[in-house]
Amino acid sequence: MKKIEVKKAETVATTLKLEAQVPLADMQAGEQMLADSDQLAFIYLLEQDNQFVYLSLPKEIWSELQLARQNEATVVLMGTDEKSLELTTFLQELDYLIENIEGNSNYGEEMVASVEEQFLK
Repeated sequence: MKKIEVKKAETVATTLKLEAQVPLADMQAGEQMLADSDQLAFIYLLEQDNQFVYLSLPKEIWSELQLARQNEATVVLMGTDEKSLELTTFLQELDYLIENIEGNSNYGEEMVASVEEQFLK
């Protein structure tokens, strides 16, 4: 299983652009999001050649994710091959995960505190 980390996130008008240092050829949105409590990150699932690719969204870019939520922005992943991929259902999946994490010690104290501070204050 491949893991890609988003290195940069930038909101332009009503679009959140996420940058990853990989080509996006043959990648598709997996329309599912997970939590990585150990790394303090959200994971958006991508699919490529019948395999899952983990797109890691570290805590450092969560302020941009919150801005995207507030603006109901379109979320797009930008690759090194000049291709872009709209991450469909991204905000809905993020909202659902935030609701599940709130006050839920199963995610670990640090993850719960970080999510509540960034998204629920």
